[in-house]
Amino acid sequence: MAAQPETDWNSGLCDCFEDASTCCYGFWCGPCIACTVSERFGENRFLPICDICGPVILSFCGIPLAVPPAVLSLRVAVRNKYGIKGSVCKDILAVSCCGWCAWCQMHRELKHRKKTPSVINVQNQTIVQMQPAPVVMAPGYQPQSVMMAPGYPPQSVMMAPGYTPQSVMMAPGYTPQTGIVSPAGVVAPPQ
Repeated sequence: MAAQPETDWNSGLCDCFEDASTCCYGFWCGPCIACTVSERFGENRFLPICDICGPVILSFCGIPLAVPPAVLSLRVAVRNKYGIKGSVCKDILAVSCCGWCAWCQMHRELKHRKKTPSVINVQNQTIVQMQPAPVVMAPGYQPQSVMMAPGYPPQSVMMAPGYTPQSVMMAPGYTPQTGIVSPAGVVAPPQ
């Protein structure tokens, strides 16, 4: 599989004013934008809670946490999925210095990727309509017999012009005048 060429982020880390709605969303409700980005990317909606609650819990245990794990892992995943230039070191620097700007940048990137149309190649499909093969009879061919159902008078049979059957097969005991055949082959009178 050929590697796709790496591209840059759709917007810079501090380009919040390119998309005012994302800027306001991130400024006034930072945890909300973090949960939205996480969900849009296909991760658990509450993954960013690790960044909010993790440092508080770990500080009570005496363990300092400088790099928020959820925003870092999600930023690296977005970068790898869309082939965006960068490195883990740059991602650590971005999320450590300005985590909310990183969330806003990922939000803008996902919005941009959602709007970008996908090119789909559709090939025309050949539709074949199957019809029964035509039947060709040799000139002058005449069938030797025609079988008719009981009660079907041969006087009303429509035949092609010039067609004369050699013989007509009928059920045992059938007579065109009565039209009824009994099970024993005896002609029953019409009712």
